Amino acid sequence: MNLNNLSKDELIKLCEMQAKNWLAHDGCWFLAVEESDGQAKAIEFDKKSWERFTVVEAKRIMEAFDIPEGGGLKALEKALEYRLYATINKQSSEWKDGKLIFTMTDCRVQSARRRKKLADFPCKEVGLVEYEGFAKTIDPKIKTKCICCPPDDCGETYCQWEFSV
Repeated sequence: MNLNNLSKDELIKLCEMQAKNWLAHDGCWFLAVEESDGQAKAIEFDKKSWERFTVVEAKRIMEAFDIPEGGGLKALEKALEYRLYATINKQSSEWKDGKLIFTMTDCRVQSARRRKKLADFPCKEVGLVEYEGFAKTIDPKIKTKCICCPPDDCGETYCQWEFSV
């Protein structure tokens, strides 16, 4: 396939499909481990996987979109917009007292669970590894705090993170 031959609409559709495929693969391997060894073991491996992937993702975003290492919270805000999740989830950022507040306003995984009347997946342990690793790759001075993430009751949002320097 030659990407140069695709229309803008086709490129957008391709990006969305590939992000969904990536998330489906993430879920498939997680379920395989969970079925074999239980949820605790699957979460343990998920954390190890995210510890590696989040750094790779951040570095590739920084390189592709000229985001400088050590660029602080503004660089992090920009990089968060290019994550695979940003293609299929709805998210927002706001500034409060010099801190960046990042909110996942619609999470594809959790909203599907809610539609099926299932409890939210307890992703906080993994999220801490993921968001802290991503932020520290952008700028080692950035500190990450979880405001809310399942199993916490996050109300209408899905998770919320605070970043500071």
